[in-house]
Amino acid sequence: MTSGAAKTTNDAAKSIHRAVRTPGGLSIRLDVRAFVVVLLLLVVALAASVVLIGTGDFPIPAADVLRTLVGEGNAGQEFIVNELRLPRVLVGLLVGASLGLGGALFQSISRNPLGSPDVLGLGQGATAGALTMIVLFSGSANQVALGALAGGLVTGFAIYVLAWKRGVHGYRLVLVGIGVSAIVTAVNGYLLTKSDIVDAARAVVWMTGSLDGRDWAQVWPLLALCAVLVPLVLANGRGLRMMEMGDDVAYALGVRVERVRLLLMVAAVLLTASATAAAGPVSFVALTAPQLARRLTRSPGPNLLASVCMGAALLVVADWASQRAFGAEQLPVGVVTGVLGGVYLLWLLVTERKAGRI
Repeated sequence: MTSGAAKTTNDAAKSIHRAVRTPGGLSIRLDVRAFVVVLLLLVVALAASVVLIGTGDFPIPAADVLRTLVGEGNAGQEFIVNELRLPRVLVGLLVGASLGLGGALFQSISRNPLGSPDVLGLGQGATAGALTMIVLFSGSANQVALGALAGGLVTGFAIYVLAWKRGVHGYRLVLVGIGVSAIVTAVNGYLLTKSDIVDAARAVVWMTGSLDGRDWAQVWPLLALCAVLVPLVLANGRGLRMMEMGDDVAYALGVRVERVRLLLMVAAVLLTASATAAAGPVSFVALTAPQLARRLTRSPGPNLLASVCMGAALLVVADWASQRAFGAEQLPVGVVTGVLGGVYLLWLLVTERKAGRI
């Protein structure tokens, strides 16, 4: 490499990363591109949320939505925004953020882009818990949500135990998850065949994944869980980044690998199960959000914060599309995310094949 080329490369590296020093003398390495991507995704998510709140049978301009959110709207706008539409949007943001972060954690831990909750069977496990409450106990909405949460946690525990052999490694984790997913899917099919027509219809609607009818009762538990788990996960981001280079390297760098891995897997399972309990098994968000975030940031590592913002933006935009992009026919948001996720996977397959990687 010539000296001029070396200088250009160094300048490019300096333009991407900056060292930020705090008044206390702490130095933080800042990835400028990733920071800008996170800000843009956050703006997209918030702007889409405002548009979505104003969308419906009684449309409200964005300026009036903002005024209502700060307490300056009229009585009708206050009721429509704060009681009917804002909770749904907040659930969408929190569910998307939880799925995006959970997917990033599983993909990073398994070191496999397919190592997401959709593939590992956590969504199917949560569905099994919900179906049990619907079919066998005719449970209420809260009981169905608790059943989904319990089903996701039990499935995550089973995957971890079955994948354990002097530690949990990515390849084995994915294989065990695929096997557990197949078993639980069969159980779900059996539960549907044993249900009556009313319970079966209710179960199928829940299994599609939807934000219809969500209110403040779903917002507060999910918000509290995210407020605890998101900072906890971000605080362990360095250890996760070291683990992507291999357990031996992470051990040499002082990371307590199995402890960090178990902690982050528990967090990922809780995030995924709680999101599924709140909105049903919304497909492909956990799989695609981390991949899209990585492609935008072009940064190595798990890209946790970018995945959070990407998941939130994806789900809110998909919810808007489910309400407005198909005329008078409104679709569950899980249908839209499934279509978008399938298109993304096909595009990824074609791209990888053209590049000669598959």
